[in-house]
Amino acid sequence: MFLTTFIPPLLYFVLTMVPAQNINLETKIIPKSIKNEVVEALSFYPELKNTAIEFKFKENIKKSTMQAQPRFTSFFKPKENREYLILISRKIQIETDTFTMEDIPSDVKVGWIGHELGHVMDYSHRSNLGMLLFGLKYLFSSTHIKEVERAADTYAIAHGMGDYILKTKNFILENAQLSEKYKERIRQLYISPEEVMELINKNKIREEPAIIDANK
Repeated sequence: MFLTTFIPPLLYFVLTMVPAQNINLETKIIPKSIKNEVVEALSFYPELKNTAIEFKFKENIKKSTMQAQPRFTSFFKPKENREYLILISRKIQIETDTFTMEDIPSDVKVGWIGHELGHVMDYSHRSNLGMLLFGLKYLFSSTHIKEVERAADTYAIAHGMGDYILKTKNFILENAQLSEKYKERIRQLYISPEEVMELINKNKIREEPAIIDANK
């Protein structure tokens, strides 16, 4: 009787606390409604353990579901001390269709958040001048937007989030409610599901030990 009542809470503790070992929650501000998804995504980025990041809902973000950016007040600090803001749209308006965060499966949200954390990883390697030039190019160059979005996907996949990124892409590209015009924009700017699978397989090959032929 003792074991049956003790084991479930113990399992819950192990499953929820182990990923959080890579996260300093004192440097993170996370809305309660998406805390599980944010903690799950952050667990793949040990480099961001102590990085100050606020996840904040916004009523609407033009042309985006989420948006990562350096906090303005820390923009001119050394890049090691920068603080970041990840804005999350409460409502996602795609042409005539409207979604909310509650409409999106949990794994898809983890993938979206993981993509934004990929942006944070990208930003963390850029100097202040580099970030300034980055922002200007993002405003005026569609080619640069494509490079940046693909880089964020690549960071996420390299950190082991390939399955989540794939689920996020399939959620969009296989959603009958979304128009072909919107899907085509996603295809043009982001890594395709096929490329995601290719990168996942490449990462697995690098992680697996080489097989030694005993007959040689």
